Amino acid sequence: MKIKSISEISYTIFYPLKTWAEKSTGNWNILLGIGIILLLVGGILTYVFQKKLGKADERTNQISLKSTLIMLCGVILCDVIFPKEYMWQIFLLFKYSLAFFASGIYLAVRYKKDFLN
Repeated sequence: MKIKSISEISYTIFYPLKTWAEKSTGNWNILLGIGIILLLVGGILTYVFQKKLGKADERTNQISLKSTLIMLCGVILCDVIFPKEYMWQIFLLFKYSLAFFASGIYLAVRYKKDFLN
């Protein structure tokens, strides 16, 4: 099987998820709940570690900018990968959830590396 474009990859990966989610409202709610929990965890993680970094100075400013860059790259990558024809509301939720979560993970690793050693 030859894949000709990114949309075919997206269709191959996410169409089974669409069929599973549309089987029942329980499946749809599970998917929605996972997205909301991931968004909350990512947002809280990002907020907490931004506050732990303290006031903005030369060093923490660079960490914050790198965190924002990671968030932007996550949003762009999800825009490329996620399908736009179906379930776009759920994928919009997951796009921002994953972006916040990736940023929070970066901040946690950077905080441990810089402040706890």
